[in-house]
Amino acid sequence: MTVSSLKLDPASTQHNAITLNANPSPEYDAKVAQALALLKQAVADFSPVTQASSLGAEDVVITHLINRHALSIPVFVLETGALHRETLALLERTQAHASVPVNVYRPAADKVIAFVKTNGQDAMYQSLELRKACCNVRKLEPLAQALKGQRAWVTGLRREQSSNRAEVPLIDRAEEATQGQIKLNPLANWTWGDVWHYIALNSVDYNPLHDQFFPSIGCAPCTRAISLGEEFRAGRWWWEDEAAKECGLHAQK
Repeated sequence: MTVSSLKLDPASTQHNAITLNANPSPEYDAKVAQALALLKQAVADFSPVTQASSLGAEDVVITHLINRHALSIPVFVLETGALHRETLALLERTQAHASVPVNVYRPAADKVIAFVKTNGQDAMYQSLELRKACCNVRKLEPLAQALKGQRAWVTGLRREQSSNRAEVPLIDRAEEATQGQIKLNPLANWTWGDVWHYIALNSVDYNPLHDQFFPSIGCAPCTRAISLGEEFRAGRWWWEDEAAKECGLHAQK
């Protein structure tokens, strides 16, 4: 999906992410019902289950559904030590207002220090291998801790996000045998317009970076705003080949 389909206009200063993007598909109501049904099924059939939240638009929608319907699905956030200040502020607000636990997992400080000492603060720009090594220390190792003892986890993956995610299923059992968890993707078939329509209808708190043309938000050194005509995830690891643009959390095995 390109920015032209998102209706983003970098020259405009009169609109925010809601007014630019809140354009639901004809099947919006059915998609909300389907997402809620999957979350309820998660509690009934796949517990213990947790939601992985990057605090992006998709994830705040899922967290809102969990809180609104009093579902027993705790949330976790990977605080990598390199997040935008806007993301950290949203994390604090989310923890203050959520009715379910919002757990924070951080990388081992000694490993981060050792990585930076050996490779430098900007190692991620030097090679794909170093960038993935940074992601491993800051994201994948904390993720393993967050998922320990869990039977399933809920993500905000959508098919529309990238070609790598074009076949994301609602219930993904691909890693159950090897990693031990089922991955649930309640927004798999939602459009970007559906996401923002939900946010608008329900006054969901969201990351203000979305108003600055950041549709996908990760660590600050690895995320930038996108321009008209660019792909949805063009702002993530923009210096790399398109096929490499995953940190490993959702890479296809």
